[in-house]
Amino acid sequence: MESHSVPVPVLLVGTGFIAAQHAAAIHAEPRLELAGVVDVDPERAAAASRANGGVPAFADLAAALAGTGAGGCVVCTPNDTHADIAVQVAEAGAHLLIEKPLATGVAGARRAVEAFAAAGRVLMPAHSHRYYDYARTVRDVLRSGELGTVDLVRLSILGGWIWPDWRGWMLDPVRSGGHALHNGVHLLDLVTWWTGDTPESVYARGRRQTAAELGVHDYLEMTVSFGGGATAVCEMSRGHRPASLARRDVMVAGTGGILTLPWDGEAGTVTDEAGTALLPPGGADGFAAQIGAWADAVTGGPPAVTGADGLLAVAMGVAAERSIATGVPVRIADVLKEAP
Repeated sequence: MESHSVPVPVLLVGTGFIAAQHAAAIHAEPRLELAGVVDVDPERAAAASRANGGVPAFADLAAALAGTGAGGCVVCTPNDTHADIAVQVAEAGAHLLIEKPLATGVAGARRAVEAFAAAGRVLMPAHSHRYYDYARTVRDVLRSGELGTVDLVRLSILGGWIWPDWRGWMLDPVRSGGHALHNGVHLLDLVTWWTGDTPESVYARGRRQTAAELGVHDYLEMTVSFGGGATAVCEMSRGHRPASLARRDVMVAGTGGILTLPWDGEAGTVTDEAGTALLPPGGADGFAAQIGAWADAVTGGPPAVTGADGLLAVAMGVAAERSIATGVPVRIADVLKEAP
């Protein structure tokens, strides 16, 4: 078991859209210390340094690891870089919290898992939705047995944004893996975590809701069949309108009852001349809870999300993208077999 009496120095790798939330979480966690920022664009790295108290800025990860002696990395780079960066971090002997998906394919995800197993370091994919109050509430109710055997889960997460502009890498399916991997994995991971069951197949449909020119399907409907007999229907949209009115609905039906978390149950609504919008929700900060769970694991506790969880989520996302392309359900076992 590893323990630390002083904060673990951590590198923030990638300084794009989501990096600020990870940085704020690191600053708020007393067991961690931001040791530097890394970005292949030196100007972006310098800007992130200025925003974080002047910590050292690097354009090369190897130099940053050697120069700071970092014991961990939080990686939020484009999805197609994840597998190689994960292996590099493992080989440097550092722990890793990495944005979802763990990789854009099963082979890459498996390489990352095996590298961390060999290094004896912590690999935690950042499936951040697990740390929010609504997700934990559903998990706690299901694990209590109050709903009996779960028959059906329906989860909808609908929003009106996906990219900074048309040049965003997340719109390139080669870089992002497609929307089922970029955002859909949140839902696929959640329904699997909630049910505690083994997913057997995914049947998915996709639509280019915002514009036919999109390289990815910004609207997804993904149906997961589990080995225990439950079904989960996951609806994800980044083309929802009005864009100001994000929605998240949860319904779970079991042999002992039904659980519902309606879309407006977590935050109030406000209507003014700009239209109707949700007020900021209360409750726990999921990014802070996530970094706390990673700090627990780095200092000797069990990881809240394992590399195997991340690998399974990648396989489910690949299955969803493949099902959209072929129009038929895709077995998870067949996807996993392609990169044993």
